[in-house]
Amino acid sequence: MGREVTADARERERVVGFWGELGLPGLIDVHTHFMPERVLAKVWAYFDSAGPLLGRPWPITYRQQEDERLATLRRFGVRAFTSMVYPHKPGMAAWLNGWAAEFADRTPDCLRTGTFYPEPEAAGYVGEALAGGVQVFKAHVQVGAYDPADPLLDPVWGAIAEAGVPVVTHCGSGPAPGAFTGPGPIGKVLARHPRLRLIVAHLGMPEYTEFFDLAERYPGVHLDTTMAFTDFTEEFVPFPRAERPRLAALGDRILFGSDFPNIPYGYHHALDVLTWLDQDAAWLRAVCYDNAARLWGIGRRDTAP
Repeated sequence: MGREVTADARERERVVGFWGELGLPGLIDVHTHFMPERVLAKVWAYFDSAGPLLGRPWPITYRQQEDERLATLRRFGVRAFTSMVYPHKPGMAAWLNGWAAEFADRTPDCLRTGTFYPEPEAAGYVGEALAGGVQVFKAHVQVGAYDPADPLLDPVWGAIAEAGVPVVTHCGSGPAPGAFTGPGPIGKVLARHPRLRLIVAHLGMPEYTEFFDLAERYPGVHLDTTMAFTDFTEEFVPFPRAERPRLAALGDRILFGSDFPNIPYGYHHALDVLTWLDQDAAWLRAVCYDNAARLWGIGRRDTAP
């Protein structure tokens, strides 16, 4: 037990030291997972089995109860985070939205999160979520195995674009390609809704270059750093060194994300790797806090401990 406490304290010290040296009030993590316990248990069981979308061992570093996970993020100085929920079948999204709304009500530092699935009811429950003050949506094209350009979702994307609410979207083909992953299907959505505030999860890995192209074409497209650059990811989908200058050029639209708690390494590693990219302190401040603060209207006083 003593060793565990010491390791936890050391990790906290490293994370807090990271943002403290940058002069930030903390971190904003746009890609964290909180979901109903029975759903999370199934997700963890999938990771434990190294399922077909993974193809390799994937230990969960922060396998804790919900209150412990919240305490861990807060000890790290994460001032705002998300509860990324996502359905894999019809009839699931509205229920997840209800859970996420209740979670946000009792967790004021969590951005109010919603999701959707291509089904006739989608426009209705997304409209209700927007009216209820949802701040971010999650769309998992890979796990959901749906075409984001499905006509059933056209009014959904339109309403979200009109409201200006960001959507964190797993649309890249990592860790394994799906029928509708890659820049093509989501590119059709952007062509129809060019004002959409789309946050491409995982920097779009492994199609980094193609998703950077979309970000340059559409000013509302952002990218999150979730799992990018880490030792775990670089083994199978390395970030191309030639694209590092574009990281700087798109520095006002790159957001820090971790995938907490479902990461196979310590939280600090996801931050530490950002310092290996030949970017300056201003870029790090923007990515780890300021870009998200601007996107969601979070002031530095709003997030004081």
